[in-house]
Amino acid sequence: MTSTADAIIDLDRRHVAHNYSPLPVVAARADGAWITDVDGRRYLDCLAAYSAVNFGHRNPEIVAAAHAQLDAVTLVSRAFHSDRLAPFCASLAELCGKDMVLPMNSGAEAVESAIKVARKWGADVKGVNHPSTPNIIVAHNNFHGRTTTIISFSDDETARRGFGPYTPGFRAVPFGDADALARAVDDETVAVLLEPIQGEAGVIVPPDDYLPRVRALCTERRVLMIADEIQSGLARTGRTFACDHWGVVPDVYLLGKALGGGVVPLSAVVADSDVLGVLHPGEHGSTFGGNPLATAIGSTVVEILRRGEFQRRSAELGAHLHARLAALTGRGVLAVRGKGLWAGVDLDPALGSGKQVSLRLAERGVLVKDTHGSTLRFAPPLVVTADEIDWAVEQFAAVLSS
Repeated sequence: MTSTADAIIDLDRRHVAHNYSPLPVVAARADGAWITDVDGRRYLDCLAAYSAVNFGHRNPEIVAAAHAQLDAVTLVSRAFHSDRLAPFCASLAELCGKDMVLPMNSGAEAVESAIKVARKWGADVKGVNHPSTPNIIVAHNNFHGRTTTIISFSDDETARRGFGPYTPGFRAVPFGDADALARAVDDETVAVLLEPIQGEAGVIVPPDDYLPRVRALCTERRVLMIADEIQSGLARTGRTFACDHWGVVPDVYLLGKALGGGVVPLSAVVADSDVLGVLHPGEHGSTFGGNPLATAIGSTVVEILRRGEFQRRSAELGAHLHARLAALTGRGVLAVRGKGLWAGVDLDPALGSGKQVSLRLAERGVLVKDTHGSTLRFAPPLVVTADEIDWAVEQFAAVLSS
């Protein structure tokens, strides 16, 4: 690194809370699938900000919408109506096949909001009226954020340790095990909260019968099925929603990351009116949730998704990415999982940790992220080309062989 990069990283080390352990890359600009650092070196972004940059860095259509809205109005809070909020919510509801949208900012905020909605629905609609007894079923190895409530049902001891007391009301069962989930549901269960594909756990794809069985069980037992599509949704897996691969429609979609176009934080809880209608004025809110700048961008994202071009790109290029990665099995790769342009790659631990391999790849101009010690995630922006995928996999193969 140059003295400029060193100085910035040192400033970061002294003044930025150490809740991340970033690679020593100092981004200065980005375009499409590429990031340029402070020294002018380019890197192929194979993380896409955990799916927040699905449509590419500085997507021209999204940036144009942002610029136009910056010249009009950016924030009035929900104390007033804005001309951007209702059209956004209507278009997103239509995309999801639902009635209503609760706009928020971060993904974790959407999850927290859904937990509140599920508990209120349980009290007002299902009739689970004892405050201490409603429960929500979750999956082991889940990742829904790191707020106090969410870490209360997390298996990640790094996220949990030292942050108690924990919020009660959750039961965890193995992901992909519909029988275990069925056994956990009782008369006071109000919701099942799942990632259709577990991202942070290593891009874990469930058995094909799992989500359909969860859907049928939730319908039978009068329980809300909540699908956290914050990472897996909005074209990442080759379909608009990961649930679409199994023909499943949840009661509640949780969306975020790519919904803000890689420009602003924007998340949403999307459901029918018999679910979101349980909220009344004063029961939930957010100063920035649904602000005009974010919803103008969100409307543009919905329009892009309606065209289907990124879903097709992810499906086609994802098949290419998976084939290239699978060819490395036995050459330092133990397994490859995922759908679309989203792959979890298990490394042979004898070659080093995922963080060590990530550092070596960064030296070769490819940015990925490790998880769970020896697993890498490949999730490039959906504007990536086949040639760029080939080049990234060649760099990966070179690191493995070295």
